[in-house]
Amino acid sequence: MIGSHSRKGICHDNTCIESFFSHFKRECLYLLQDHSEEEMIRAVEQYNYKRFQKLLNHLTPIEYRHQIAA
Repeated sequence: MIGSHSRKGICHDNTCIESFFSHFKRECLYLLQDHSEEEMIRAVEQYNYKRFQKLLNHLTPIEYRHQIAA
């Protein structure tokens, strides 16, 4: 998986998404046995349930969304 979300040579254009993909690849994608589309989709869905974020009061993205919606 190769992706770029900023203009060439300007890494600060989209820092948050670049950071997400960096963490995601290191913590999840590189550990997959087979790189099928179904497995990648499942990995992303599971990743949102287990990745705690300091900026989200140490909640996972899914927990934070549920808390805000309540």
